[in-house]
Amino acid sequence: MSRTKAIIGVENVVATGTLDNELDLDFITINFPDTNYNPDRFPGLVFRLKKPKTTILLFRTGKMVCTGAKSEKQAEEAIRTTVHRLKRGGVKIINEAIVKIENIVASVNLGGQVHLEESARLLPRSIYEPEQFPGIILRITKPKVVFLIFASGKLVCTGANNEADIHKAVQHIHNELENKDLMIY
Repeated sequence: MSRTKAIIGVENVVATGTLDNELDLDFITINFPDTNYNPDRFPGLVFRLKKPKTTILLFRTGKMVCTGAKSEKQAEEAIRTTVHRLKRGGVKIINEAIVKIENIVASVNLGGQVHLEESARLLPRSIYEPEQFPGIILRITKPKVVFLIFASGKLVCTGANNEADIHKAVQHIHNELENKDLMIY
């Protein structure tokens, strides 16, 4: 059991939405003036929402990518809100979007410092090259996530597709660091 409780903050949730039909991006550009669409530079249309504050990329295929959400629920809400607004604006959409969480990025504060050189030696699947990057890159398999671990005790966790996995992974690495006496409080 950890001596201190890690503070976890979700920074970004990336989700995809899939519609059963193609989208007319030119029509959407004309009818939604707050969108950005430049097909010569990028094939997707940028659709920004103020609430929840997110960005949705729309593609002709009916695929959507949501970034900027701070929770799984917010990402799902953003995609559903976008679909609803498109329907209200005259875009023909047959079914609701199928939403899938693709990646969650979280920041973590363990509440103490980490011995990086010793941690890199003792933690399997870790990479530490201080002349290239000031932290350890650590891959764990259950749950499958990647950590960036810094001497300050701050971490970045990425690769999870649900918030519960982030909490499990953080608890695991925090316990591992403490059990191997790699934390300074």
